[in-house]
Amino acid sequence: MLRALKTVLPNERYLYFGDTARLPYGDKSPETLRGYVARVVDYLLSRKVKAVVIACNTATAVAKDRTVAQCGDVPVFEVVTPAVEAALKLSPGGHIGVLATKTTVASHVYLKEILERRPDATVVEKAAPLLVSLIEEGWWQKPLCDLVVEAYLSDTGFRHIETLVLGCTHYPLVKGAIEDYFAKNHPRPPKVVGSDTAVAHVVAEKLRATGLSAPLPEGPDEYRLSDVTEAFVHATQHFFGQALRPIHTPL
Repeated sequence: MLRALKTVLPNERYLYFGDTARLPYGDKSPETLRGYVARVVDYLLSRKVKAVVIACNTATAVAKDRTVAQCGDVPVFEVVTPAVEAALKLSPGGHIGVLATKTTVASHVYLKEILERRPDATVVEKAAPLLVSLIEEGWWQKPLCDLVVEAYLSDTGFRHIETLVLGCTHYPLVKGAIEDYFAKNHPRPPKVVGSDTAVAHVVAEKLRATGLSAPLPEGPDEYRLSDVTEAFVHATQHFFGQALRPIHTPL
């Protein structure tokens, strides 16, 4: 997500907060997650940010409305709506699959958003929690990743989808493996949609329309983690395309 934002809005100064002390979010209860998200948002607001991006599908599913209320006049952007709109444009027959975490699937946030826009759509939801662990361990380029992708995507419900939504911001890192599976196993491979680029353009449009976009570079970015672990620091090089020096910021 951050890489897409930096590509579309290169002049902005970004404050990234990764709640690594409480990961994974995907198997926590909604009420517990709302408390986690509120703490992070409180910290971001204390730093006088001009916009908040909830770069997590699970957090969006359970805490979007509360976060919007918490932020007041500070605009809040989430990852579900842009991905839904992109998927609908690519699905003339309305057949859409969603691959996400357990909590996101249980919330049916994608199902609700899709049916609200297209009541006759067919939506197949599938939880794929093991993919998050594989990605965070840096194993998405190994044969094990292909086996896990096959185990999830061999679900018969995915046979007739036109588009698959990656309902977790980790999943774009295995987009290639997912596309390879469909290419080998489906006569009409579905298109695979993530939210990162779509969200970045929504943020850019809003900031420009409200006069908040930075005309010149605003300075170095900050990367803060609630727990600095070796595994996550190693994974960030793949997430962000560069080695980082995150600052430990417990909340």
